[in-house]
Amino acid sequence: MFNCFRKEIDWGGRPLVLETGKVARQADGAVMVTYGETVVLCTVVGVKSAKPGQDFFPLTVNYQEKSFAAGRIPGGFFKREGRPSEKETLVSRLIDRPIRPLFPHGFRNEVQVVATVLSHDLENDPDIVATVGCSAALTLSGIPFLGPVGAARVGYVDGAFVLNPTASQLASSRLDLVVAGTQEGVLMVESEAQELPEDVMLGAVTFGHQQFQPVIEAIIALAEHAAREPWTLHEPSDAERAVAARLDALARAALSEAYQERAKAARHDKVSAAKKTAMEQLAAEGLDTELAKSRFKELEADIVRNAILDTGLRIDGRDTRTVRPIVAEVGILPRAHGSALFTRGETQALCVATLGTGQDEQVIDALEGEYRQHFMLHYNFPPYSVGEAGRMGSPGRREIGHGKLAWRALHPLLPEKSDFPYTLRVVSEITESNGSSSMATVCGTSLSLMDAGVPLKRPVAGIAMGLIKEDRGYAVLSDILGDEDHLGDMDFKVAGTELGVTSLQMDIKITSITPEIMQVALAQARDGRLHILGEMAKALTQNRASVAATAPRITTINVPKEKIREVIGTGGKVIRQIVEETGCKIDIDDDGTIKIASTDQSRTDHAIGWIRGIVAEPEMGVIYTGKVVKTADFGAFVNFLGSRDGLVHVSELAAGRVNKTTDVVNVGDSVKVKVIGFDDRGKVKLSMRVVDQVTGEDISDKVGAKGSRRPSDATTEVTD
Repeated sequence: MFNCFRKEIDWGGRPLVLETGKVARQADGAVMVTYGETVVLCTVVGVKSAKPGQDFFPLTVNYQEKSFAAGRIPGGFFKREGRPSEKETLVSRLIDRPIRPLFPHGFRNEVQVVATVLSHDLENDPDIVATVGCSAALTLSGIPFLGPVGAARVGYVDGAFVLNPTASQLASSRLDLVVAGTQEGVLMVESEAQELPEDVMLGAVTFGHQQFQPVIEAIIALAEHAAREPWTLHEPSDAERAVAARLDALARAALSEAYQERAKAARHDKVSAAKKTAMEQLAAEGLDTELAKSRFKELEADIVRNAILDTGLRIDGRDTRTVRPIVAEVGILPRAHGSALFTRGETQALCVATLGTGQDEQVIDALEGEYRQHFMLHYNFPPYSVGEAGRMGSPGRREIGHGKLAWRALHPLLPEKSDFPYTLRVVSEITESNGSSSMATVCGTSLSLMDAGVPLKRPVAGIAMGLIKEDRGYAVLSDILGDEDHLGDMDFKVAGTELGVTSLQMDIKITSITPEIMQVALAQARDGRLHILGEMAKALTQNRASVAATAPRITTINVPKEKIREVIGTGGKVIRQIVEETGCKIDIDDDGTIKIASTDQSRTDHAIGWIRGIVAEPEMGVIYTGKVVKTADFGAFVNFLGSRDGLVHVSELAAGRVNKTTDVVNVGDSVKVKVIGFDDRGKVKLSMRVVDQVTGEDISDKVGAKGSRRPSDATTEVTD
């Protein structure tokens, strides 16, 4: 029934298995990939013809994690998988980025790639497995694809690179880097690092590229037996070539003049006018204007790219290494805990930091289990930032990806939670955009956190690099504009401190780049990053000495673990009462660590005193102020230390004989008591008669001279 094909290799000390022909046979390509005990099903379906007038390549990649893969039931009311999680969105982008450049130029057919995690061993991350599987499925499908692509994760432990480190190995790694590419070169890099030097980062990329070559060979071997017949590629017709030639003749001169304009808005107006004029002329001549529109961007790219290679000058007049003017400001929002406005040329990010408590942590329901995250970075890109009117909605894949890139850049520099027990949230509102708003977010976030009093180890800055590569040479561009990003060959983003790199992301629009180009880009990026750090230092060089007045102050105390139950109380009654009466936020950890947060120190002190009273042990001979909570014929019970009660025997209520307890005290009275002993079950014996109820003075010597019965003379033992 099944015509199955299988290829297995040893990769990084674990078997990697590629299987096809048994599952999802109606898809154009379907591969089941197993690595360790992590299993991902990857499928590809392509539409045989493009939609009329289609002027872009409609590729969609969907990575999805099924909870059953880790033996879990999803959280939430519906108990089923819902909207994609942040990780699913990020991995979808991770797969998309290296495969997209490998479809033929001009290919417009819709292609859908789906990767489904079926089993997760909690050690081998499915993202690499899914990338390999999608590459294999595309290679087998017959869809035009210039692959296959390989991918690997690289760690850096004890000065050595580690291929595909497990989850436990990553915990001690100074690097988490994912690299993907072809046999010829690298196409994509995504990473988080602990201030590593540029040569180590380049070495990690090179190591990863070498180590995934056996995977590419395995995919090719599988394809030799299981690949479908390749699709026939569309070849440009004489009519199409005629339209392209006529468009060039009509628009080249006007476009060349338009790209002499330095200001973005004026330049775009002139480009639009040149396009309109050319289309009107083509329509008058009876030529296909829809085809001409799809060729117009190619003409723009040709003009811009060759101008840079010929003159060394860019669209806005800069040379290849110059960073646009920078203005950094902090503390611009009066009620925010920390704020910064970072402006670089026509790109601007308003970053606002908020400090919260443990109750504000983000709860993540992942395959690995539920965990909490105390640093959040949310990136928003409203349409007004590029002068457009557009739909406002929930964050898309691009916004989630840019926010995570900035998160990775800052995460290694954050203080330990034990040293700074706040939950941190930064929101980056992109108010202007013309090139690398994600790197502006890195800079603005660093400043806003320092403005909020967060003790970052060092400030962090980021810069985006571009590439123009032709047969006759190449140029690496520092701090690229939006147009240079769209018309260039590379988006290479590097973030870090003065000591090293904390995050590196690279996307290539051509088939690959060489290590030489990457080395040039990293060196040029370092110069740019140090320049930006210098500009940021004009606003703030280190964190504020204390958090803002509007931020909660968190005080940490420790209590014995066995006392936690008493602090919480039955059903949480005690801790709820403390929170309600003091207005503080209180977090209690299992190890006895208690964090009390409030903007009012007096409220914090009240809560601390209350908690310390609950956990404190009564001391012999010490005088306390308490409240009568119950009366009986034999005496009064007084709450005197947190939730601790003690008995004042009727003989200890007052000097002289007392006939009735309520002759001296009633429920609710505030009294002063002295600890005079403990019974054999730990119950506390108290005395009022030896304490001056007005001054709180110990008057044992005075009352003792009257011959009243002392505690040792009592003949009745009473327990509550």
